[in-house]
Amino acid sequence: MKIVDVCAFYSPQGGGVRTYIEQKLRIGPQLGHEIVVIVPGEEHAIVERGPGASIVTLPSPRFPLDRKYGYFADEAALHAALDAQRPDVVEVSSPWRSPAMVARWKGDARRSLVMHADPLSAYAYRWFEPFLARSRIDRGFERYWDHLRELSLAFDMTVCANHDLAGRLRDGGVSGVCVHPLGVETGAFTPERRDPELRGRLLALCGLDPHARLLVAAGRLAPEKRWPMVVDAVAAASAQVPVGLVLFGEGREKRAIRSAIAGNPHVRLFEPERDRTAFAAILASADAVVHGCEAETFCMVGAEARASGTTVIVPDAGGAADHALQGGGLTFKAGNRFSLANAIVKFCQSPQIPLGERKVISNLQHFEGLFAAYGELRRSVRAA
Repeated sequence: MKIVDVCAFYSPQGGGVRTYIEQKLRIGPQLGHEIVVIVPGEEHAIVERGPGASIVTLPSPRFPLDRKYGYFADEAALHAALDAQRPDVVEVSSPWRSPAMVARWKGDARRSLVMHADPLSAYAYRWFEPFLARSRIDRGFERYWDHLRELSLAFDMTVCANHDLAGRLRDGGVSGVCVHPLGVETGAFTPERRDPELRGRLLALCGLDPHARLLVAAGRLAPEKRWPMVVDAVAAASAQVPVGLVLFGEGREKRAIRSAIAGNPHVRLFEPERDRTAFAAILASADAVVHGCEAETFCMVGAEARASGTTVIVPDAGGAADHALQGGGLTFKAGNRFSLANAIVKFCQSPQIPLGERKVISNLQHFEGLFAAYGELRRSVRAA
């Protein structure tokens, strides 16, 4: 098949989506498919990434809140690019303007709406749920739900990477919802990378000895990630148990996070570790990986921790929660720093939490399953 991904969230300086696109460009041709990714850019260009893999950039304005990213503003140009590619399948990985543009395209390709974002959890629920019931919040955002329901009727599949989001979309009347968890670089993230000396050095950076517990966190420094809540919970837990936190990330919330740390010697903030081998060793050497965001559509760092044999401490909602299933770790009430602090204390007092099988999906298995589902869509339509 020729699969074209219309990806508004791609940026050469991006994080998880960029990593996912790079994996798709590499693995898709290995599975016998041609992969083309159409992204916002400075100019029209075609960048060949190898046999059967390319990126097409369309001139697009920059997103005002984060100028690393752009957005599709010229619907005619996007339609012309799709006409030129003549795909068998079109994927769209945004719930905003670009899927509506693809829905209006006159081509006959099968269409897949991939939910790489959960705006209701990231914004509406986070802002209003302390004061309002979720059902009332949903009623207030009925126009957005109407938008999703209408989009889903124009697409053959609505793909989610976690069961919580999939369940909410089904309950909200969205059509064609299916779950395809993302994959992990299982060759890179493995318990074999655990390094006691590295663990000791990280704890020493937190002013602690090797008898303390080491928590690691990683991700964008953005409001929806709730890093100040994580920092506060670790500080509260450290009054009862010896525990340190090492957080890797960058973003516009750095000042707020430094303010939350407030000189606490047991919490350290570092730039992201971009060497994947080194980062895999950090995850494998941690006692637990902690995450605060209930709006994750998958939570890649949680999956990488699970592949590394490391316990996770994650919210009980969103994509992160899936990684605590089957003995993978502990959950806390999403958005509640007291619940998180209690979970950290519980882990530190009983660190030998029974861990289940390291049940993770590799990148190859993810794309095999997803592309097979696309192939079935094509065959079922032809059979009809």
